[in-house]
Amino acid sequence: MHDPDRRTSLIEPYHDPVGLPTIGYGHLLSRKSWEDLSRFPAITAEQARALLVSDLAKAAASVNRLITVRLSDSQLSALIDFCFNCGAGNLEISTLRRVINRGELADAPEQFMRWVHAKGVKLPGLVKRRRAEVELWLA
Repeated sequence: MHDPDRRTSLIEPYHDPVGLPTIGYGHLLSRKSWEDLSRFPAITAEQARALLVSDLAKAAASVNRLITVRLSDSQLSALIDFCFNCGAGNLEISTLRRVINRGELADAPEQFMRWVHAKGVKLPGLVKRRRAEVELWLA
């Protein structure tokens, strides 16, 4: 979880590395919040967890809709994390999805690692996240 102001128990909104308004564990805020994050209220850790649970449920539903082959629990978890982080729309148009749906599961790790750039810049945080997803995929 990211909190730019650790002096309080409340969690403040912030802009993620791409510049999107975010709060808690990576919950994207509405477009209305984009102009002035100072107007968006801080949340509690419990509220952040509730947002995460809701966001992961949406990501899981998207993965279940978009993936047509049977996956192990760890593969499914890796894809849910990817979908939560990159968005269902990006999963839908990705070569990662096409490779998986063709049953070429051994080729998925290479495809995960293609998703490490934001605005044309390779981000260490995305490299670390994709590596963790690959480890989970291979578990």
